[in-house]
Amino acid sequence: MPAQSRFLDQLQVLNTLHQRGYHSDLMERSLAKMIDVERSQALQQAADLQAKLQVYENQYHQPSDAFYKQFNAGELGDSIDFVEWSIVYDMWQAVQMRLSVLQPIGS
Repeated sequence: MPAQSRFLDQLQVLNTLHQRGYHSDLMERSLAKMIDVERSQALQQAADLQAKLQVYENQYHQPSDAFYKQFNAGELGDSIDFVEWSIVYDMWQAVQMRLSVLQPIGS
């Protein structure tokens, strides 16, 4: 069984238990810890990617979001720096999306 399928099956087991009224302090603490670890990793990835973006922004004197719009509109050419910058920006956006989901409950 592929890992993703096994993962989804495990989530379904927990969801079914929850829907049937089963609650466990251990499960709640474990899930909270897993989310905290994922959040911490995503924050570190975001910081690392932001540092890389900052190098490009300083070198080319423009913010990444403005560059990205121009690059995707075909206005900047396809130099290796621009291709790499766009990839780093894509990765940064993906991490930001993960972080929006991983925000602490109640914030």
